[in-house]
Amino acid sequence: MPEGPELFLNSRYINEECGGLVFSGKVEKSEVSKNPEVPFESDRYLISAVSRGKELKLTLTPLKQEGLAPSKRRVSAARGKQAAEEPMDIIFRFGMSGNFKFVPVSEMPKHAHLRFYTRGSPPRALCFVDFRRFGRWEVSSSWQVDRGPCVMLEYEKFRENVLRNLSDKAFDKPICEALLNQRFFNGVGNYLRAEILYRLKIPPFEKARTVLEDLKPREQAPGLTSRKKVKPKQETPDLLELCHLVPMEVVNLGGKGYDPVRTSDYTMFLEWTQCYFVPGMQTLRDANGRTVWFQGNPGPMAPKGGKPRKRQLKVKPDPDTSSSKVTKLETVASIPQKDVVGTRKSGRKKGKRIVPQTEDHTMVKEAKVPNTRTRRKVSALQQSPSPDSVAESQKRRGSTRKTRGTAAVSTRPRQVKAQ
Repeated sequence: MPEGPELFLNSRYINEECGGLVFSGKVEKSEVSKNPEVPFESDRYLISAVSRGKELKLTLTPLKQEGLAPSKRRVSAARGKQAAEEPMDIIFRFGMSGNFKFVPVSEMPKHAHLRFYTRGSPPRALCFVDFRRFGRWEVSSSWQVDRGPCVMLEYEKFRENVLRNLSDKAFDKPICEALLNQRFFNGVGNYLRAEILYRLKIPPFEKARTVLEDLKPREQAPGLTSRKKVKPKQETPDLLELCHLVPMEVVNLGGKGYDPVRTSDYTMFLEWTQCYFVPGMQTLRDANGRTVWFQGNPGPMAPKGGKPRKRQLKVKPDPDTSSSKVTKLETVASIPQKDVVGTRKSGRKKGKRIVPQTEDHTMVKEAKVPNTRTRRKVSALQQSPSPDSVAESQKRRGSTRKTRGTAAVSTRPRQVKAQ
């Protein structure tokens, strides 16, 4: 699903495509959407956007009509309603597949559930597209209250919010589940947590407080001022720093980041990932049913009897091999074979067959010995008679059958009906 980088890229896309363009008319909602109507209508207005974590705010700003007194401002003649005079904010949450597109009206996407039309000709539309319809919007000027600071744009506040609240019960859970808690990690989602934990080699089911308590800032001596405080140099960033740096890497990739619709620029994101959906990685499901991608030991809080993800992985193209099948064969061949081949499951007697091997543990090819039934068929084919003899044998069989039938009729006792 779209995460912090995708929301940020969408806000930048809106500002680049719609900056300076004049929109007009009423905001239009699709009939199938269950989201609320947007009560905004203006002859001339501008659109701008800003993101914060997993939320995006769209601001509609009416343009003041110059040369007219407030009492004589134009009124919408079509509907008899006064045009909007104050800006309106709309908060969007993208759900599983939400995104914005700016297209000509003639090329309107099928799942465009909220539409803003330009004033010029040919008319174009800014559309909120969501084919799964999990996305939500609401007319509001404030961000959601229970979401913390953004990991990308408010890093200092984000770090302070986490370290100040380590006693919260949210950190009693595994670190993989705590990273999805938007109260503390606003903007982090499924693929970001996999990449962050993989780079630091942190087991996903390690207790969150155990991982984060070492990052708590040490108390400075009372005689030191803020200028005299020296920060120790760290060769590798810690977990909270990666929560900021890894999303920024996705932003700097270009394109749209993680795109569930699989557009043409999705290749850059696949090449960037080191853990998420990468062949060879392990998977488990957390307490919320979300798939966790990792490598190595899952950690002490891993679910007992957890089953891996059943979805088949797509192997990345390897430049050294011609196809993905070659990579799979090499992986199987690299596993050392056992000296004893397992018993065959059949209705006959079970036995073990010793397969000769060389010093490098590779099996020696040997001719397969056919079983008894196969040998009988082969011998019968080798001793097959000529066509003339086959015809004679068929005649003999036919005469024998007739003789047997006559004998059976003659030897059969007659049954006398009782009077």
